[in-house]
Amino acid sequence: MDLYMMNCELLATCSALGYLEGDVYHKEPDCLESVKDLIRYLRHEDETRDIRQQLGAAQILQNDLLPIVVQHPQDKVLFDAVVRLMVNLTQPALLCFGKVPQDAASRHHFLQVVSYLQAYKEAFASEKVFGVLSEKLYDLLQLDWEQRQEEDTLLIERILLLVRNVLHVPPDPVEEQGVDGDASTHDRVLWALHISGMDDLLKFLASSQTEQQWALHVLEIISLMFRDQNPEQLAAVGQGRSAAEHGEDTRELETLRQRELAERKSRALQRPSRHSRFGGSYVIQGLKAIGDRDVVFHKGLHNLKSYSHDLGKELRRVPKRRLAAREAEPPRRSARNVQLFLREFCQDFLEGCYNHLMYLVKDQLIREKAQQHDETYYLWATAFFMAFNRSLRFRPELVSETVGVRAFHFIEQNLTSYYEMALMDKKEAATWARRMHLALKAYQELLRTVQEMDRSPEQAVRDSSQIIKNNIFYLMEYRELFLALFRKFDETKQPRSFLRDLVETAHLFLRMLERFCRGRAGLVVQSKRVRRKKKPRAPAALTAQPPTPQELEELWASLTPQLQACMQGEVPLPEDVVPFDAASETPVEEQRAEALLRIQDCLLGSRAPEALRLLRSAREVWPEGDVFGPAGVEPSEETKLLREVLFAPLPRHAPPEAEEPEELEEEEEEEEEETVRVSEKEFNFLDYLKQFASAPVIRAYVVLLRGYAQNSAHTNHCVARMLHRLACDLHMEALLFQLSLFSLFNRLLSDPCAGAYQELVTLAKFILGKFFALAATNKKAYVELLFWKSPAIAREMAEGYGSLREGEGASSRRAPAWTPQEERELRELYWKYKEVEGEDVIANILAHLQAPGRTRRQVVNQLVRLGLASSVKDFPRERKGTHIVLWTQEQEQELERLFEEFQGTDDVLGNIMKNLTARRSRARVVEKLLGLGLVSERKELYKKRRRKGHAPVSDEMEPLGAPARDSSAEEGDSDEEEDEEEDNAEEGPMEEHWAPEDGAGQGLVQRLRQEGLAGPLRWLENYLKRTAGDREEDGVSHPVPLVPLSEDNEDAMEHRRFQALLWKLGLRPPASEQESFWRIPAALTPQQLRRAAASLARQGPEPEGSPRSPPGQLPAPPHPQGPPPGKGLGRDGGSQAQGSPSDRTSPDPLSPLPLSAEQPLASPGSDWERDKPGPVPAQAGTKRRRQLDSEDEDSASPGARLAPPVPRVEEDEEPSPPGRRKHVRRVEEEEED
Repeated sequence: MDLYMMNCELLATCSALGYLEGDVYHKEPDCLESVKDLIRYLRHEDETRDIRQQLGAAQILQNDLLPIVVQHPQDKVLFDAVVRLMVNLTQPALLCFGKVPQDAASRHHFLQVVSYLQAYKEAFASEKVFGVLSEKLYDLLQLDWEQRQEEDTLLIERILLLVRNVLHVPPDPVEEQGVDGDASTHDRVLWALHISGMDDLLKFLASSQTEQQWALHVLEIISLMFRDQNPEQLAAVGQGRSAAEHGEDTRELETLRQRELAERKSRALQRPSRHSRFGGSYVIQGLKAIGDRDVVFHKGLHNLKSYSHDLGKELRRVPKRRLAAREAEPPRRSARNVQLFLREFCQDFLEGCYNHLMYLVKDQLIREKAQQHDETYYLWATAFFMAFNRSLRFRPELVSETVGVRAFHFIEQNLTSYYEMALMDKKEAATWARRMHLALKAYQELLRTVQEMDRSPEQAVRDSSQIIKNNIFYLMEYRELFLALFRKFDETKQPRSFLRDLVETAHLFLRMLERFCRGRAGLVVQSKRVRRKKKPRAPAALTAQPPTPQELEELWASLTPQLQACMQGEVPLPEDVVPFDAASETPVEEQRAEALLRIQDCLLGSRAPEALRLLRSAREVWPEGDVFGPAGVEPSEETKLLREVLFAPLPRHAPPEAEEPEELEEEEEEEEEETVRVSEKEFNFLDYLKQFASAPVIRAYVVLLRGYAQNSAHTNHCVARMLHRLACDLHMEALLFQLSLFSLFNRLLSDPCAGAYQELVTLAKFILGKFFALAATNKKAYVELLFWKSPAIAREMAEGYGSLREGEGASSRRAPAWTPQEERELRELYWKYKEVEGEDVIANILAHLQAPGRTRRQVVNQLVRLGLASSVKDFPRERKGTHIVLWTQEQEQELERLFEEFQGTDDVLGNIMKNLTARRSRARVVEKLLGLGLVSERKELYKKRRRKGHAPVSDEMEPLGAPARDSSAEEGDSDEEEDEEEDNAEEGPMEEHWAPEDGAGQGLVQRLRQEGLAGPLRWLENYLKRTAGDREEDGVSHPVPLVPLSEDNEDAMEHRRFQALLWKLGLRPPASEQESFWRIPAALTPQQLRRAAASLARQGPEPEGSPRSPPGQLPAPPHPQGPPPGKGLGRDGGSQAQGSPSDRTSPDPLSPLPLSAEQPLASPGSDWERDKPGPVPAQAGTKRRRQLDSEDEDSASPGARLAPPVPRVEEDEEPSPPGRRKHVRRVEEEEED
């Protein structure tokens, strides 16, 4: 822009600033007012940013503003105004225009502003400018908070913003075409910033406790300083070249040399030794031309290999929307002195500022105190500085703030959010892809840091890495992340560098997961299953019923006074009522009928003034026929006319119903709402790897492999390793039989530098060999090359095209086609059972259908296709749990017969459930037995067990609400099981009748006192006494939770021996995920509670001759939830009580023996176990228990935490310190037989 095009007022304002004479700037008297005027002009510029462009063309910043700052810093007001103006002038072009304009005119203005910004950056590459800014910032930071004014705080922020704006200016590719190592404009700005001491002030702001508000500003400036740097290369500056780098360079040079030799050899072959003027013409047999004849080739034979039908054709232009995404600018190597300064800055920043600054920034991000998308600076800093720390000298304590489960969670959340926004916001998908790339780099660097921690010589660091891996491999979100990114990869939105980092990160994650699973059998991970519950749709709104005559009479009585007041002029009539719309397409006659309806609606809504005005206006519009009364009608006649309109049954049009397409009518009547069910399952690495065996994932790997010549050796290794996993580990080599991949293999094998890609060459030969071996038996394999394949199709291709229809494998879900005979049979069965009332038509058809394996949905869909039914809604599925609510007389008789048959058995209810014809829940059967009077109370149905010398007592004391143990119940429908569980929940758990032994747990009490748990024991004693008193006063017993309110008591509740003591005293652990605390069962009487409290009050074991229990006291049965036989609390799991029943001289055979502190406790019921050492009968599914120890409280399983059956107390085990809270998660899995 020329100066003569500058606005005259703007030119006069700029002239009033001052002038530069030599190196001295002379400011005018109106300099301050002129600066303020320029700020005002910028505030009112148009969308083309004309003021900004005119000031840039006049070089106001270079010729006036910077000299004022350098030579007049003592004028505080002027300095503040000039800095404010420069912040405005140097703000990024994207902030000025909002986004990069698409039209040519706006794009021209945008590029013009960018060029002026690049000129500003060149002017700021001055040590004098940054020296003045550094001195001013230093003076301001020296002020205490009491002395610092609001203007000082604003000036600090403006100086930081000015530095940010200058560093943000993009480089000029035309002016900066130098080689690596030359000093660019950005390098000169960084050097001026370093010489002035600004970098030290930035480190001070990052580490200071009193300057926390500038954390995000500092992090943004640092990210712009290192914008063009590579952390690995920066860490290697000044340390010499390593052997790995030297070997990599040697391989690259050797590859280039082989390529050059091959090109030289091909050129030599193309030049014949003797020149011939006659080139010759040849006929290529078998290759047809445009007609039916063979192609005639008019060049030498040495050019025959390069012949193609595409020669001479115009290249097809790729549409803009299909162009590959643009790559980010590659990192540029700065001048050596700048690199050394930046390396030293990184070291100081890591040692003194990183953890503190990253904590402050993350806190502001979580509390939403930052601006939108400021988390990208956090993600960049995480990736850059952790890579620098790993490449220099790995010290995990320097980056401890961003290493941990919380850091993984934060990055995974942002990565998932960017991924979802890229799918939804199509216009800004490229921007969201760049943010996603930043998050992926941070995630990759976290994984590399954890991998480096595994190699640390310090045991504590290795333990920390194990805890982190335990958590990230346990959660499903981290495992499914890469699959989602691969499946939605779009090369038009995401650059090739994103795909490269994604492949390398997935390779690292798989390798770490494989090594983690290698030494662990039965690894349990979290699994989430989306369950869709059917929700009935909201019923359609009912049409309003017309009011009755009585209601109309009451309404008219209330309207009459209003009408009289309107006709007498006491109430004004509205003026904006129009009965006729001339612009409407509705005919005049229909508008007259609508006017009558509007009058009636006004009357029904008690709007008498509006109804009267509408009547009079309509009379003027439609005077013919006297429909609205004659002209000059009396008020009484108007009243009668309005009454007739109110009582008239005027026809009303029904509101139009939205027509649903035919496809929607085929859908089910009920909507589905999704609920996520979290469970745990045993992890299998190969099953997880099978999820990568899909066409979108393989297509993404092939896209990256196309640039194998430009890829690094590590990237090619990652691609080859994944393809090798699919082909060899999973035996799915047929997935790779694709023409585009084979074309790539052909280019690779014919490459003269193929020796440098030996791993890829070996893989290509293996895949091609497998294909040609298959093609010898499957002639359709060549056609299959044209299509991407799923695992099911690949297996069909390899094993035969009928293998999936034989019901083998997971792909047998595909419904087989209906033959004409099956369709004929279906028609006959439908017409046969259609008129049968009270029975399900589809159920009868399935029962008599000869073809096995047909499902209800397949039958219903085929009936709709055959035209026998209009929709699937004609065959609603019966609701489970509602069709057998009432008991028939035959079912009651069957229940009475089964009760009489199994009345004397140990498990009455279990035997009845096994032999009952109609499937019902245990709770319903118990209710019916009580209703019929066959039992008087529920405890008569308890499962009993045998004991030596006594009558059968309850064995496992199963609650009546527990699900049946028989195999038929396990094979039942999942919905029926859930109905049973709901019924059982309504029934409620039954309390077991179990009494603690007198003086139980004396050895444990003594040992716990020695470990310093006297306080929790005293608290437990008082709790038991208070509960006993409450039960005596109320006369009612309810389960009482044992809630620890102090930290000491809470630690004690997690102590193993303390839990063992609770078991001995008869207390019950949490029974389900709804319970969190131990409970005092309702079956314990106040006397038993007081005896248990008294046993806690004793200071040591009783003397040998003391009485054990009151005479005649019945022996207490074992604890209902105690360990199975043979699983006591001793070292070997068996009962270790002293002596035998025959050797005892005590009158009470079941009195407890004194236990020393070193003696292991005997499990409850150990006497019975000694006489009956047989194992517990196996249940329907074997149980496998596994403990996962985690030091991190956040790593606990979100699922139900199952309490151990009996806490073991090992003799030679050291007690855990009270302050250390170690969570033990026991995962209990069912295995089907």
